[in-house]
Amino acid sequence: MVAKAEKPTPPMTKTAIAEAFARFAKIMPEAATELNFVNPYTLLVAVTLSAQATDVGVNKATKSLFEVVTTPADMLALGLDNLINHIRTIGLFNSKAKNLMAMAEILMDQHGGEVPEDRDALERLPGVGRKTANVVLNEAFGHPTIAVDTHIFRLGNRTGMATGKTPLEVEKKLLKVVPDDAKKEAHHWLILHGRYCCVARKPRCADCVIADLCRYRAKTPTPAS
Repeated sequence: MVAKAEKPTPPMTKTAIAEAFARFAKIMPEAATELNFVNPYTLLVAVTLSAQATDVGVNKATKSLFEVVTTPADMLALGLDNLINHIRTIGLFNSKAKNLMAMAEILMDQHGGEVPEDRDALERLPGVGRKTANVVLNEAFGHPTIAVDTHIFRLGNRTGMATGKTPLEVEKKLLKVVPDDAKKEAHHWLILHGRYCCVARKPRCADCVIADLCRYRAKTPTPAS
């Protein structure tokens, strides 16, 4: 007997979405990235390293790295082998190190050693995709972008806030439904909520501040007292 496919989550209403972000703003007024950085360049490096790695792991590796590297010129002076020694605890460190060295060369040759405030230019850098570009544009330059990682992709689909088969679909829907006054911070609120409350295997619905607004059908029951 073939099991019936689970019905898709119904969409949240615009009113419910606006209320959800009002609640996020109340409980997370100081929401920000959990990656440590000192300037746009070190942010770019940290986000590039965070692909398929945890923020905690990246922060451990970059603690000593950012004591000697804060500019593309510093990175080139450090050299590939020394960079690898700093980041070898991070997954895919060899390929990431090569990308970071190539990135530093391009930033020096084409952008005067500065991180460009331009999506196309960012996405042309080695190791930088749309998600990384969105994080840098949002955190470093204040653009109202939403970087859809695994947490936001899951959250958008599960709650009915923004459903889609790809991260880009979810991103485009979020940009349409998130209130304008919440777009700058939305990226951080959604990541933190997905990372610590609306977790993958067993969402903590009893602790969720938007549980009554969320349209997820299979909410985790409240634990018995």
